[in-house]
Amino acid sequence: METEIQRLETPYSEITVCLDMAGCPNRCKHCWLGHFPNGNLSEADLRFAAEQFRPFTSCLVVDDWYREPDFNAKYKERWKLCESLSDQPRTHFELLSVWRLVRDPEYVKWLSSLGLKTAQLTLFGGEKNTDYYTGRKNAYREILEAIDILIDNHISPRIQVFLNQANIDEMPFIEALITELRLEERCREFDEKFSCFIHQGSCDGENEKLYPIRVTPTEVQKIPKLLAEYTLRHFHKENLLDVFGKTEQALYEALLSDHSTASYVTDKPVFYVDSHFNVYPNITSPTPFWLLGNLKTDGAEKVLENYAKNRSLAQSVRMNVPVCELAKAQGNPTSQRLFEKSDYIQYLLNTYCQSLADK
Repeated sequence: METEIQRLETPYSEITVCLDMAGCPNRCKHCWLGHFPNGNLSEADLRFAAEQFRPFTSCLVVDDWYREPDFNAKYKERWKLCESLSDQPRTHFELLSVWRLVRDPEYVKWLSSLGLKTAQLTLFGGEKNTDYYTGRKNAYREILEAIDILIDNHISPRIQVFLNQANIDEMPFIEALITELRLEERCREFDEKFSCFIHQGSCDGENEKLYPIRVTPTEVQKIPKLLAEYTLRHFHKENLLDVFGKTEQALYEALLSDHSTASYVTDKPVFYVDSHFNVYPNITSPTPFWLLGNLKTDGAEKVLENYAKNRSLAQSVRMNVPVCELAKAQGNPTSQRLFEKSDYIQYLLNTYCQSLADK
């Protein structure tokens, strides 16, 4: 008998399922996913999540994380299990677990065996700021140790720097650190390129709480020359404001005449499954107004039906409330904070939904 899902207009040519099996050792203040208690899900749980979605796509991709990759001690076994449950070959993301890298000598060897050539690390300035924004003591020292481990194993570090009004004065320190550690020269020795970039991140999850200190054109003008050059090269841009976006004031004024609505439904959805089997679309922070259902109590068929028919509160609002109304309700017409347009609309949507939830 034909199911409700099979009759829906959106065909799922590919579904990616990410299960938050072990959580994360950090509590980063920039994290767009937000902070949630760590779980300890089993391989049986991963198999269950995969098999729930398998009937609804010809190509299933399975991951055992969406916060910190390889945080679980059985990371090798979990990788193989995800490979066996996925319908296409998997490539390791350029994200890794710094926590594991400095504690497990086998980890970097395993990453190298998978062909990893570049790994991304995050700094916020010096030791005090990096520990503070990472939410974990000794994070800065471990990142420096991780840089050496990666380079010794011919993996090029890529430094990501999150910028806000509170840490702009530490950017010269990061520039000096790159020079002091000879990162360009050391990567060149094994025929790889060192890279670095600065940005402010999207304004959702934990990073939404940093809205008051989000960068303005004033901070962007203070970015040191070398870091600016790295950033423009990384994003393939000619001007830093092409990276950081427009002021909220300019976006607000432009959006007042935007009467569009939109659907986030795609034929290749990515779903986040938390440690309680609640399911969210991979769009923004997994908050209650994005909830699609629970795999244990509702099953994947109901979850996919809710997704396809835009039944979560946030999806419904985006489908029915014009952007101009979101801007009028939540925008700041005098703010000089910088946003990319899509990130700003996402910020407006999330704050609008939160205001509804708070009523």
